[in-house]
Amino acid sequence: MQAPAALIAGCTSDAGKSVLVAGMCRLLARRGVRVAPFKAQNMSNNCAVTLDGGEIGRAQALQALACGLEPDVSFNPVLLKPGSDHTSQVVVKGKADGHVSALTYRSRRKALRGVVAETLSELRQQYDVVLCEGAGSPAEVNLRESDIANMGLAELANLPVVVAGDIDRGGVLAHFVGTHAILSPEDRARITGFIVNKFRGDVSLLTPGLDVVREHTGVPVLGVVPFIPGLWIDAEDSLGTVAGASVGPASAPLGTETLSVAAIRLPRVSNATDIEALACEPGVQVQWTVDPSVVARADLVVLPGSKSTVADLKWLRERGLDDVLENRAARGLPLIGICGGFQMLCTTITDSVESAAGTVNGLGVFDTDIEFADKKTLVSHPDGCYEVHNGQVVRSSEAPFITEPEEEGARRGMLIGTHRHGCLENDQVRRELLSEVAAAVGRDGFKASSDTSFAAERLRQVDLLADAVEEHLAGPALAQATGIEQLG
Repeated sequence: MQAPAALIAGCTSDAGKSVLVAGMCRLLARRGVRVAPFKAQNMSNNCAVTLDGGEIGRAQALQALACGLEPDVSFNPVLLKPGSDHTSQVVVKGKADGHVSALTYRSRRKALRGVVAETLSELRQQYDVVLCEGAGSPAEVNLRESDIANMGLAELANLPVVVAGDIDRGGVLAHFVGTHAILSPEDRARITGFIVNKFRGDVSLLTPGLDVVREHTGVPVLGVVPFIPGLWIDAEDSLGTVAGASVGPASAPLGTETLSVAAIRLPRVSNATDIEALACEPGVQVQWTVDPSVVARADLVVLPGSKSTVADLKWLRERGLDDVLENRAARGLPLIGICGGFQMLCTTITDSVESAAGTVNGLGVFDTDIEFADKKTLVSHPDGCYEVHNGQVVRSSEAPFITEPEEEGARRGMLIGTHRHGCLENDQVRRELLSEVAAAVGRDGFKASSDTSFAAERLRQVDLLADAVEEHLAGPALAQATGIEQLG
């Protein structure tokens, strides 16, 4: 017998599907239910690497954490990683499997129906409950024929569908009614409830509008989840990394001075949890930026990962950021390049795989050459770090950043490069680095924390989601709408 499963869809991208599923997963796990997340198809450059060396979306890794599980490729069988505005790499069951355009993916998607259906069926046999997350909007009727993530998935697996809307954007009532109205009668019949997400204010003022939604659709609004201030970790995609935006709580310093961190917002930025780890520290102010003057003034600059290293390097040069980075390097000011960012800081990049650009000059910060290999490196290290890259170091005269158990990366004073994501999630490594940065830039009044735990902060955020679901959403109506009695 298969376990109950439900689909949480959204009126729009970034409507809060990921966090609602994470919150429901965490609540069920706290109630002793064996629950697993599932997203048939994700489009994101923010990924996690599973223990067996597969890739899944970062949001599904967070949802796995909420369930008390290790990330698994079954939680996200199809992952699309955009390399440009026109093409994406396709990852199937954790492994790269070619590239597609928006047009060619329509036919490819039909062939992936079987993979999606089989994977979900297996999960429903292994767990007590499976909570599925949709992708984008179920109202994209132009894509319905080949859909495998929204109403197409609901049809494949006979799932009830709950639709979430982001009221913070405005127009949520029209989103609910419009989404319901544009669907076919068969798909419309699968919608069993709506959820208002990110609400600020007095719910009584919203109630008359919710009644109108039910009058027009015959579908109830199951709950109103408030905006949760301070929710900031594990962004699903690039929508969460906006230039000019601060990252994290920006908590008060322990000493008399703060440290400023400028994270360069590359067009195809990927895997930015290293930035989030820095932001959880007291007195560390982290900002995404594309402004050369901000980069020049910062105490520490982070050049993060990229899904398209050569293209984003060209973008850096067009913005004048290359001069600023080279000037910082010449002065020995703190600079960290991670994965694609590390590759940009090297002498040359030879790429016939990702961009087919051949050999291009890097920024020359490190006397290191990079060459792209056909086979992607996918490694989950025992210390929690992970690697996901095609570019390989083929020559280097630099001292390594990591020395044990094997040498990796490059370091010269406060100039650091590494292919490993997650190093800064290690509390001791992060604190020691911040203390070194403070000393290098003369911030003698900065005091590093002795007890900040990024892992604990990540779990605390998941519990915040579960608390909100428990208080504002869980109950008989949600249990009935999803067919999951444990959500009552």
